[in-house]
Amino acid sequence: MQETKTSPVPLAILLAAEAMNVLDATITQVAGPAIHADLGGPASTIQWFGAAYTLPFAVLLIAGGRLGDLFGRRRIFLSGVAAFAFASLCCALAPDTAVLIAARAVQGAAAALVIPQTIGLIKTLYTGPALAAALGWNGPVVGLSAVSGPLLGAALTELSTWRAAFLVNVPISIAVLAAGRLLPEDRVAHGVRLDLQGTALASLGTGLMVYPLIDRWNWALFTGGVAVLVVFGFHQRARRHPLVEPSLFGHRGFPAALVTSTLFFAVMNGLMLVVVLHQQLDEGRSVLASGLTLLPWSGGLAVSSWAAGRWLVPRHGSRVAFAGLALLLAGILLGMTGPLPLALGVGGLGLGLFTVPFFTTALSRVRPHETGSAAGLLNAVQQLGATLGVAVLGTVFLQGHSLTRPFWLAAALVLATMATTALMYRTSAA
Repeated sequence: MQETKTSPVPLAILLAAEAMNVLDATITQVAGPAIHADLGGPASTIQWFGAAYTLPFAVLLIAGGRLGDLFGRRRIFLSGVAAFAFASLCCALAPDTAVLIAARAVQGAAAALVIPQTIGLIKTLYTGPALAAALGWNGPVVGLSAVSGPLLGAALTELSTWRAAFLVNVPISIAVLAAGRLLPEDRVAHGVRLDLQGTALASLGTGLMVYPLIDRWNWALFTGGVAVLVVFGFHQRARRHPLVEPSLFGHRGFPAALVTSTLFFAVMNGLMLVVVLHQQLDEGRSVLASGLTLLPWSGGLAVSSWAAGRWLVPRHGSRVAFAGLALLLAGILLGMTGPLPLALGVGGLGLGLFTVPFFTTALSRVRPHETGSAAGLLNAVQQLGATLGVAVLGTVFLQGHSLTRPFWLAAALVLATMATTALMYRTSAA
């Protein structure tokens, strides 16, 4: 067991599965029109190629995290990977849009089983400085995968076929399953049962909030979702074995981390969609060309994540996160007046500098029995933020077909992220 405490191989297995799942959330963002041209159907189905994945993913993340606590994280992780492989094969072979959308929904549900387990397994595998380094890799992998999804989808669609964007998941999943024996089994045995009522409330509340952001604005549904989640919160306090450990909210800094994550992913995913729409609708770029526009964005994130984890965060701590947000803000402002590739490169550098210290701090005080709840919550608010950013910034862009208004809104969200990040660090240190 001592070998797994320091070996990078289990971490690579976990991050490969995580990257595959996060990539698929955005892989149809650019390839959607090509898929629609091949399979046919009403134009409204294009948005559901992505939404069919996002909705069950967001709705089931909290329950997925808890299932890992109850039945073993390795077991749930590998079950999710197997289901994801099967669903990916169904996507690749889909004869029509109905089959594709159904298979995408299964993909999203499977990803909700996989993603929350990665943090718990990382915390089982590593301790001390090795744990901090491993958690430092988790954030950049999530961010880089999210911004690389459209690029990968565009490249595979242009060079081969859109079906290849799903088929590529199958060998990756098989490799992860084959290497699964290297992962530890770490069932948390406290005689705890799954809170079915809490699962239903959390799923309903999240679904009511996310659905109107995906399909059409409906404030009644959104408000209803908020109300259901408030009821869910009171319900959890009264349960002996809650779905979400209430003690999480006693950790100083964790509530602020949830708000910060929501805002940050709203900016990242919303800007990515706006840039792609601008390239395709206003500049007349091809699928591949519009995807390649995001290369400085993802490249900057990759470079700065590596530098942050290796040198900057160990030496400068939380200041790296604020430097990252400042660079992201500078990139957004530059994008309104200067060359877009340079602006995306600067913003991408900011993304990487922020994610490494943020994820390490957000999870630093989480105890083993809280890991599933913490991972599920953190990933759920990421998906909520991403969906909110796509809906709001995308709508603002389509109203005027100009980068200026959505970029100003994104800049305001970055300023809000700075404020909540400061609150997170201040309360975490108290």
